[in-house]
Amino acid sequence: MQKAKKYDWKDSNLALFGSDLERNVKKASAETEKAWKGAGLNVGLQIWRVVKFQIEAWPKEQYGEFYSGDSYIILNTYINPGEDDLEYDVHFWIGKYSTQDEYGTAAYKTVELDTYLDDKPIQHREVQGFESELFKSYFPVLEYLEGGAESGFRHVTPEEYKPRLFHFHGDRRKVEVKQVPLRLSSLTGDDVFILDLGRKAYKWTGATANKDERFKAMQYVNDLKGRRNGRLKVEYIEEGDQDEEFVVNFKDGEDVEDVEEEETSFQKSSQSLFKLSDESGQMNFEKIAETDFKTSMLDSNDVFIVDGLKECFVWIGKDASPMERKQAMSYAHNYLVGACNAFAPITAILEGKETTAFRSFF
Repeated sequence: MQKAKKYDWKDSNLALFGSDLERNVKKASAETEKAWKGAGLNVGLQIWRVVKFQIEAWPKEQYGEFYSGDSYIILNTYINPGEDDLEYDVHFWIGKYSTQDEYGTAAYKTVELDTYLDDKPIQHREVQGFESELFKSYFPVLEYLEGGAESGFRHVTPEEYKPRLFHFHGDRRKVEVKQVPLRLSSLTGDDVFILDLGRKAYKWTGATANKDERFKAMQYVNDLKGRRNGRLKVEYIEEGDQDEEFVVNFKDGEDVEDVEEEETSFQKSSQSLFKLSDESGQMNFEKIAETDFKTSMLDSNDVFIVDGLKECFVWIGKDASPMERKQAMSYAHNYLVGACNAFAPITAILEGKETTAFRSFF
């Protein structure tokens, strides 16, 4: 099977509403989305995965695990201190090998969930490896897995497990877990690695790995034992002590598929404010300011996009037209692609619900 093109979605036009994709999604939804039953009723996280124009609930024991070939919707329900009303953040997350149909469905369904919750949620778009700090705060450990969810361990017998090498890197604020190429050259002395063989696993600790990486890797091992019903045998190896039994599991020198790193830099040197308006009878998108933004520039009749270099905000005025609202995220996405910044997190917020992060630009 041919490998999917990495981040294929970023090259596409995302004005999806009214397209064949939207019609396919609506048809699959059959007018009502059963998955939303119970959504946002209680404080906490809820996660769904996109499956062929539909969504299905993601198992709670896998929260924090994301497959690079899939797209997901994440709802965080919370109550602000001293208040009674439920508040929401809804994110759609795009794996680096997620298809355009999966990404488009996730985007559409996020809007649908927003509507279901009476337009109360703040909407976010997240891209694998470039997630917002808010998104990362939900999970003690973020785990990136190669392939789609069907490749997960719960779908195969122990004899069919495909060996995988996981890299633990970070500090007390966040330790990230990602699958890396099954090569000895992947092992670096300042981090911790787990070689998962299915029935057996090795925890390899670099000489200068920090205590947070060591702790998170041990947590992961204990969780893995639980997933395998206590049948997992674990060996612990320090850098320099690996034996032939460990080394023979690696494939250096063979035709092994790399887990590629995305090299992206934020090249622009100034923040920008754009206005999206169809007041003239056609949609106009224009830059109105650089760096020095004032709240007086925001007009309730239109949509405004803030390019903050490492994050992007879509501000939707309370009197913005239906077309401006519908195309706001598409314009933000397409602008970021053209600005060589396609992976920056995007947050869409309604007038009157401005976050501290948004207000910090003004």
